[in-house]
Formats: sequence, C-alpha cells, structure tokens
Amino acid sequence: MIVDIKQAVKSFGDVNVLDNITLKINEGDKIAMLGPNGAGKTTLIRAIMGYYRLNGGKIEVDGMDPVFNRTKILKKISFIPQLPPPIKISLNDLIDYICITTGVQKERIIKEAEDMELDVGQNINKPFFKLSGGMKQKFLIAIALARKSELYIFDEPTANLDPKGRENFYHLLKNLDEKSSVIYVTHRLEDLEGLINRLIYLDIGKVTEDKEIKAKS
Repeated sequence: MIVDIKQAVKSFGDVNVLDNITLKINEGDKIAMLGPNGAGKTTLIRAIMGYYRLNGGKIEVDGMDPVFNRTKILKKISFIPQLPPPIKISLNDLIDYICITTGVQKERIIKEAEDMELDVGQNINKPFFKLSGGMKQKFLIAIALARKSELYIFDEPTANLDPKGRENFYHLLKNLDEKSSVIYVTHRLEDLEGLINRLIYLDIGKVTEDKEIKAKS
C-alpha cells in the first residue's frame, strides 16, 4: 500500500472540504479521480503531498506522515499541476536544478520533452514563465515522467495541450512501471480508457464512488 487515508478531514473556515475520507491506494493502482469543481480533489492531493495539515484523521504515504516527512515523501512522487507555476529562471537552469535535487539525468528530461514534441534546445535560454501554456505543460510532463517515482499525481495534466499533445502524453503513460501508482485528476474519463483499473468519484468532500475498472478485451 502506497497511500493510506483514514477519516481525513480538512476544513477551511466552517466548510469541510474533505469530509471523513477513507481510501487506500495500493502499489500499481491506476486511478481516475473525478468530481465537480469544489469536490475536494485538489485539496486531497495537496494533503497527500504534505501541503496541508488535516483537521482530523490521518494520511500516510509509504507509512510516513506527509507533513512531518515531506522531503522524503516528495522524493517518491512525481506531480504535474493543472496550472504551471510562474518560474522565472531559464529552462537550462531549471533542468540543472531538477537534476541536482532529484538525481534525474539531463538527457532523460530532454528525451521525454522530445517525445512530447517540445524542442528544448530551441528554448533552452528562455525563462520558463515566458513559454506558451502548452509548452510549459509539456516541459512539466517531461520532468515528471523522467523521474522513476512510486506515485505519479496528474492534476488535469492535459488542460493546456492540443489534441496531438494529449495523444503523445497518453501514449507515454503506457511506458510507466506497472508497480508505480498513478492518480489522474480529470474531467475526461474517455481519455484514460485502457490506462486505469479504478475510478474514484468525489463530491462535496466525500467519496461517493470507488470501483474497479475492468480492462476491455
């Protein structure tokens, strides 16, 4: 088991954004997480990554509290946010930083970027924040996939991609290690056909559906 969530509660003011959620995510689970805006999906992800302290219950990632062991936990997770952060350094400096902090080889990041049809060499000296939305997302995807992680969390990763970019991304996902666990936060379940074995639906801070998805023969 990679993630164990027991009766998790997270409140903002008087509102329980996470309302007594209990979930287990096992090694190799490929999960589509769906729900309307405000359902608690992003809050749950941030709690798993140690960004939020719970108001009740607990979360363990690989047996550790993600708040008190955040550095160790984040080494196990590759994350693609829905909105790229406003990073002002160049792609070259950003790649160097990623390589130093994660141990990923520069060539691997560039290879994943090329597979997403992003020409890193042509943009190597550009500040990240000046890239187009699609180029930013392709670069973040390349960083995430270049790392060999126990858990991948993708929060609407294709929101800024054109149809070809989405096609390339989903093609690359087929190369992930079977033992790695993946959470896809998405509104497009049809894109994940053949890539998931489980569907979790959140609404008003609660898990309203958690079912296995059988692969089509």
